[in-house]
Amino acid sequence: MEATAPPRTAPRSTAARALRLLTAAAVAATALAAVPQQPAHAEDGKKVLTVAVSQSVDSLSPFLAQKLVSTTVHRLTYEYLTNYDVKDAHPVPGFATSWKSSADKLTWTYTIRDDSRWSDGKPATAEDAAWTFTKMMTDRNAATANGSFTANFRKVSAPDPRTLVIELKKPQATMTALDVPIVPKHVWEKVTDFSKFNNDQRFPVVGNGPFVLTDFKVDQYLKLKPNKDFWRGAPKFDELVLKYYKDADAAVAALQKGEVSFVQGLTPAQANALKSTPDIKVNDAPGRRFFALAVNPGAAAQDGRKFGSGNPALLDPAVRKALFLAVDRKTIVDKVFQGHAAQGEGYVPPRFSAYHWKPSGAQELAYDPAKAAGLLDQAGYRAGADGKRAKDGKPLDLRILCHATDPNDKAVGKYLQEWWGKLGVGLKVECLDNVSDPWLKGDYDLAFDGWSVNPDPDFVLSIHTCAARPATPKDTASTDNFICDKEYDELYARQAVEYDPAKRADLVKQLQSRLYDTGYMNVMAYPNAVEAYRTDQIKSITTMPEAAGNLWGQDGYWSWWSAVPADGGGSSSGSGSSSGVLIGIGAAVVALAALGLFAAVRRRSSADDRE
Repeated sequence: MEATAPPRTAPRSTAARALRLLTAAAVAATALAAVPQQPAHAEDGKKVLTVAVSQSVDSLSPFLAQKLVSTTVHRLTYEYLTNYDVKDAHPVPGFATSWKSSADKLTWTYTIRDDSRWSDGKPATAEDAAWTFTKMMTDRNAATANGSFTANFRKVSAPDPRTLVIELKKPQATMTALDVPIVPKHVWEKVTDFSKFNNDQRFPVVGNGPFVLTDFKVDQYLKLKPNKDFWRGAPKFDELVLKYYKDADAAVAALQKGEVSFVQGLTPAQANALKSTPDIKVNDAPGRRFFALAVNPGAAAQDGRKFGSGNPALLDPAVRKALFLAVDRKTIVDKVFQGHAAQGEGYVPPRFSAYHWKPSGAQELAYDPAKAAGLLDQAGYRAGADGKRAKDGKPLDLRILCHATDPNDKAVGKYLQEWWGKLGVGLKVECLDNVSDPWLKGDYDLAFDGWSVNPDPDFVLSIHTCAARPATPKDTASTDNFICDKEYDELYARQAVEYDPAKRADLVKQLQSRLYDTGYMNVMAYPNAVEAYRTDQIKSITTMPEAAGNLWGQDGYWSWWSAVPADGGGSSSGSGSSSGVLIGIGAAVVALAALGLFAAVRRRSSADDRE
């Protein structure tokens, strides 16, 4: 959905001119002669599905990992109690085949399947699930990534190998959407320090998902083989490789040459040019991510100690609101994403319609530079003779964290410098290869931010609670940007125990409204999932959801598990729905990246950086 702000003419800025040049160059690139291509990707006769990724792995430990590439690997290699249906995301069996709750909703009993085995041959049982959850309940470090799911657990037990019982302190609405990988007790009980163990030294890694992780080289690749004993059936490719590309042009060139099978996060220019190219299928669908500005509200730990170097000017709600009013979302969608996105509103993307929220007319902070200037005047930040704003002799100069490999961050950063500069606000765009270090230390004022939102939005809502902050300044935690707001926390607690779907959806919308009003999170856009794959390597593959779905970053393993080699025959199995969505296809390629023109508007790596 688009915001209700009236359309405005985009400024004739350097950012806008650069984007127009990139678009023109992309169109010109389509006229290049196609180069001879390799046959379907194979190694020694093996059918290899190679996926280009641009993100570094943060950890291969399910207890620590938060980045999308890492959690994607965990979706492929470990089972969760439940999965999401590929058609409409309702809960379907995973490690558990069925579940029921007591009348008071305080005890949940899951029946664990009897046809799941760990890849080392040992049976996977309820005891493994009980151990996983109990470890998260009793070891703060094991709760780093997903602790919000178990914070309300009183006790977890396995009275027999096929029965898991979870007792709660109070009702919990997420009990059929516990996005926690179940790990093998006999392997993980040997770990002594969960804060340091990254699960990346011994291969193959023992799991029970559709794939087994067999090898990993930092910023080079992850290799996975099919789990031949997977209960739903083994994947059809002989190997799945996630291959790292720091440079977007190189990834696109590899797709053209047949060195990779799939590329995600295409720029609008790349997607438009590839759409008419034989042997490459472009998938452009509404995404499950948001693109936002996160404000440092004054980093502090749960013990009350403050840390970091956030600008104290941002503690003033009027300043945050003024900056909000000085962001033209329509220009960002039209000029940066070139229409391959929807204008930002609430925290949950329109794809999840039951939870999606948009501000009312009076509440909406639409683009209004004059109103922004008035708010800054009222807050005491008045413009001097040089046009720059200051208060008590201190200029209003801000920093924003930017991902060095993400041209979208850079393009929006230029617009912000232009828009805020006209207000008299200075902005330094700090583009780094690794934004995590200053972010976790609180050494930033603002940052480009983004998360994948699950069908149940509890997790992405939980990362803005006071409890998500680190216990001490030296600890890490799941907090996104150190927000701690009493009213938000009260709403979060209420939605977490509400089982009535309509009432819970209303509370989730109230949470988004509160987050919007604080000015701590400015959701600017919901980027589409824009991706492409070689149809002479992949005959068919399942999207999620069934209509207009994505392939990369799904809530499940459906895409890579279902993929059929172009000349390998076979068909996709069911996934809980009566049918999956199969995209079929056709042949050849253009050398787009030879001009080296597409890095300037590549997808937000930051949208993947914090999953």
